[in-house]
Amino acid sequence: MTLHAPYDDQNIFAKILRGEMPCAKVYEDGGTLVIMDAFPQSKGHCLVIPRGPSVNLLGVRPKDIGRLFGTVQRVAQAVDAALKPDGIVVTQFNGAPAGQTVFHTHVHIIPRYDGMALGAHGGDMADMNELQTLAQQIRNELET
Repeated sequence: MTLHAPYDDQNIFAKILRGEMPCAKVYEDGGTLVIMDAFPQSKGHCLVIPRGPSVNLLGVRPKDIGRLFGTVQRVAQAVDAALKPDGIVVTQFNGAPAGQTVFHTHVHIIPRYDGMALGAHGGDMADMNELQTLAQQIRNELET
């Protein structure tokens, strides 16, 4: 999919935002939803999804960028406190050639642990119970 493709409201994140698909929810507010990545590259891999429809970052309304990245920072801090990773990768892909696989804007927060390789982007599906446990650990830090 190209950078300027029209938005498809049948993408998985649009369905999750509408409550049509399950997810391990970490946090939500009026502008964003944070979920555990069902195909994590690392333990604690979260996705920050803006509620407004946009294919990629180029289509996010400027007034929503601050809210999106404010949530990214807040959740990255909670991941750090909850899971004690050695590092955290924050990344965002725009267009299929850049690695984007779901065409609704989203930001990855990926904890990194020394000596542990990252899993493949979109690799194996995680156990939902484990994702729910991790989501709760991160939520606990967001509530403090």
